[in-house]
Amino acid sequence: MDKRPDNRSDIRDFLATRRARITPEQAGLPTSGRRRVPGLRREEVAVLAGVSTEWYTRLEKGHINGVSEDVLDAVARALHLDDEERTYLFDLARAAQPAGRAPRRRKAVEVPPRVQWLLDSMTLSAAFVTNGRLDIVATNALARAVLSPMFDSDTVDDRGRPNCARYFFLDPGAQDFAADWEQAVTITAALLRAEAGRYPNDKALRELIGELSTLSTEFRTRWAAHDVRIHHGGVKTFNHPDAGPLELTYQPLDLPLSTREAHSLTIYTAEPGSPDEDRLKLLASLAATPEADPAQPAADRRNRTGGTSDRPR
Repeated sequence: MDKRPDNRSDIRDFLATRRARITPEQAGLPTSGRRRVPGLRREEVAVLAGVSTEWYTRLEKGHINGVSEDVLDAVARALHLDDEERTYLFDLARAAQPAGRAPRRRKAVEVPPRVQWLLDSMTLSAAFVTNGRLDIVATNALARAVLSPMFDSDTVDDRGRPNCARYFFLDPGAQDFAADWEQAVTITAALLRAEAGRYPNDKALRELIGELSTLSTEFRTRWAAHDVRIHHGGVKTFNHPDAGPLELTYQPLDLPLSTREAHSLTIYTAEPGSPDEDRLKLLASLAATPEADPAQPAADRRNRTGGTSDRPR
């Protein structure tokens, strides 16, 4: 029995939004007279991709099952898709293939001790692990200190773990914490869009998207743009409640912990010799000496993966 989700609306809207942003001039096509729609017409995309208009129209209506990789490549070139958008298109096509049996359900996995040891060894870098839904599932002490507003937020789950999307879209304080909140929420929505293309059967992901769509106009607007982000890195600036302005470089790395659950290791560092490094060292010092009950076992105090925050509220 075919249990694959119906992702025709995602395919339709993605291709339509990509087509609308390409002008005839960009595509190298002649123009004449007024155009009733922005971007390219369907027949123009068909010509550029070397397929019939009827065939491309059917594709843009979401009928992607059985389309060859060569044709998808041609469509991607015609629409000037970048590498991440091309990957997303192929993920949508893969998800649309009929399955002989129900796809295996994705199961959350616990972060193994060896990964926590790795995180704890990074004393001058803030390091944390996220899954594809952007839940923060493990951290070192410095990451908890740097991201303390997220851990102190009402948007954490019942284990005290933040979700980046819930925090940025649903916590009003996120607009103060993230110096460029607009960029943060745009990237966050694009990361979730790419994840939904890869894993359309993820029930928890669908529930998260439904929650954000219901509660956040900002999320609905960005979700409708069908922008995707897979690989990201660069610079983030925070207005930290304890350290003040904090500019950090960051780089996520794939962390293969399970074949059924995607994870990423993200590391925040400061430029050596900069005031930001001094502020990061201050936070590292604060994180190394948390206020805690002296009777609490040291092993419990070192737990970075859940529960209540190490910072006093």
